[in-house]
Amino acid sequence: MEGVREKELRERLLRPILRELRDGAKDQVVVGGLEGLIQNLARPFPELLTLFQGYGAKTPEERLPVLEAALRLLEDGAPPRLPQAQERPRPGKLSPQDPAHLLVPPQGRKKLAELGLRTVRDVLHHYPRRYEDRRALPGVRYLEEGQKATLSVRVLSKELVKTPKKGMQLVQVRAQDAWGWRLTLVWFNQPWVLAQIAEGATLIVTGRVQRRGGVQLWVEHFEDEGTESLSTGRIVPIYPAKEGVGQAFLRRTVHRALEAALPLPDPLGAYREEEGLPEYTEALRAIHFPEDEEALKRALLRLKFDEYLLLELKALLDAGGMVLGRAFRVEKAWVEAFKRALPFPLTGAQERVMAEIAKDMQSPRQMARLLQGDVGSGKTVVAAFALYLAARNGAQGALMAPTEILAQQHYGNLTRYLFPLGVRVELLLGSMSQREKEAAMARLLSGEAQVAVGTHALIQEGVGFRDLGLAVVDEEHRFGVLQRRALLKMAQVPPDVLVMSATPIPRSLALTLYGDLEVSVLDEMPPGRIPVKTKVLPHRLRLQAYAFAREEVRKGHQVFVVAPAIEESEELELKAATALYEELKGLLPEVRMALLHGRMPAREKDGVMEAFRQGAFDLLVSTTVIEVGVDIPRATLMVVENAERFGLAQLHQLRGRVGRGGLPGYAILIAGEAGQKTLRRLRVLEESADGFYIAEMDLKLRGPGELRGTRQSGYPELRLGDLAEDTEVIEGARALAKRILEMDPDLSLPQHQALKDELRAQAERIGFREVI
Repeated sequence: MEGVREKELRERLLRPILRELRDGAKDQVVVGGLEGLIQNLARPFPELLTLFQGYGAKTPEERLPVLEAALRLLEDGAPPRLPQAQERPRPGKLSPQDPAHLLVPPQGRKKLAELGLRTVRDVLHHYPRRYEDRRALPGVRYLEEGQKATLSVRVLSKELVKTPKKGMQLVQVRAQDAWGWRLTLVWFNQPWVLAQIAEGATLIVTGRVQRRGGVQLWVEHFEDEGTESLSTGRIVPIYPAKEGVGQAFLRRTVHRALEAALPLPDPLGAYREEEGLPEYTEALRAIHFPEDEEALKRALLRLKFDEYLLLELKALLDAGGMVLGRAFRVEKAWVEAFKRALPFPLTGAQERVMAEIAKDMQSPRQMARLLQGDVGSGKTVVAAFALYLAARNGAQGALMAPTEILAQQHYGNLTRYLFPLGVRVELLLGSMSQREKEAAMARLLSGEAQVAVGTHALIQEGVGFRDLGLAVVDEEHRFGVLQRRALLKMAQVPPDVLVMSATPIPRSLALTLYGDLEVSVLDEMPPGRIPVKTKVLPHRLRLQAYAFAREEVRKGHQVFVVAPAIEESEELELKAATALYEELKGLLPEVRMALLHGRMPAREKDGVMEAFRQGAFDLLVSTTVIEVGVDIPRATLMVVENAERFGLAQLHQLRGRVGRGGLPGYAILIAGEAGQKTLRRLRVLEESADGFYIAEMDLKLRGPGELRGTRQSGYPELRLGDLAEDTEVIEGARALAKRILEMDPDLSLPQHQALKDELRAQAERIGFREVI
């Protein structure tokens, strides 16, 4: 029997060899090259040492057979036979981790590599981007002028026609359908097509119909039906591909993978029936070659569920799974005392979320909750309630904000809410003197101060707590997950965590971006808050916005003007803001102005914002760095130039900067490009003041790819999922992920082995580090 040490060594060698295969045999997965690693580790396997001699000097094509032979040796104990140059695809059973090139003849290997299909699993999960119903293709006689059609025809003859116009050539192919009706297939300036078409061949062609003295089809796509039936008489998959990689080739390759690798163990196991989903093997077959629309619908649902389940499992495992913390006491008298001390009544949404937080804090598990609320919905009051409960239990709380001005604002509000209840709040900022910092840190370490409010200064060396029980992080995307974790490490026992965000995120996106957090939403505004009146103006009328700005300044009010967003170019954005600033100085010479941009040091930005808040300026020209949640009580007007370059949710958040001091607020969105589609999108903001409705519309109109800025860590690509439609599926997958990890925190039980294997296999593909 093989020794344990030798088995471990085999597994240790297999990992880099499999990664090398997936990477296209580029010899970049190990520092110093794979040959050096093999020479160091593989002494018990002399055959491997011989096999990898000179590996670094070989081309990627020459390395592939070496890797395949090494896999056979390590997995099966078979001798390291190098395959012959013309070896055909290996028949018989394949495993998902086998190299994909075993499915195709040698000339097909390059095509798979171009699409990044390294393993059989990659091929199985290369899902179609759309489908064509070819169960009953139309006949030529039924084609109409201008129609785009797909049909099956037999080639009668072909020729290359040179036209009188210089450099213009047409490929013309005479063909007929199954009923004998004839047409001419036309390719414009593609003479190479002639060599790809044989007389007597059956083609599947797609193109635009012209009826001019006969039927012509100007071909956009074609494929040779050949002798197989994967391209006609069925619902046919159309795959993501590159030039030179044909659809017929991909269908044959996927079909071989399905035949060679299935059936596979079901990652959901017994949970599949509980969720009412089809078997994994059945779903993989149907996603590629569905028998009918219902089979395709069920397959999509199953594989979407798997995709979201893996995302949620990864998020929970990354966060440390279900962490045990401390169970706080919550007494009804405390809750009532907190409410009585407030200078205003709570909204129903605040009452509901506070109850959710109290329930979490009473649990022995660590609270990990995301609190979402539109600008002005009262998140700080809810955070104050959680901090008050921690203090009543003898523990301390900390609130970390992204900027000093926002930290100071939180400090003022929390002191107003908590001081009457006997809770001392301490402020800790990087700009404080060393003496002030040391005094504040001493009060935190002794426990004299029960709540700390600050910036990243809270996680600097020398800061400590007597007993940190609750961490509140405001606008976490401005920090990142690492800063949150640094704050948590300052506690003796894992503290409860409350993450706050004023960026409206659709529930489906929140559940995936923040998969490790429960989600609470403040979806109700306090009474008396007047919605900001919003107007969309075409660019030709933009001077009206500045005439209105002049009037607001004359009333003693203040104005924000936001320069256009320029993607991935802070320098160009700065130039645009500077140019706008200079233009407005000439247009409004009597108005006191300041400029704010992302290139300024943090302290200088805070200084400009503080001066604006104190009334030193009437108008602030800014890039999109205007701080979230900062109160400028006399700011009443927000003007956004080139508003079409911003997302709806971002525009909604920008307009939330005005009308916060009891004065009416106005937002003017200037559309630099005034097409009907642009104006229709922007007018969503004229019609609604509901940040979550606007975020949902943003998701539908722009897609999640445009919304990834909501979290520094980025967002993985979904192959099948549709965040605008899949909220229910995501919630089901998340509930199951939590249930599985409660029972089996590291997926070590036998019934979870297939799920664990799938999670590991998918980790590298979607950019996750290995978590189990």
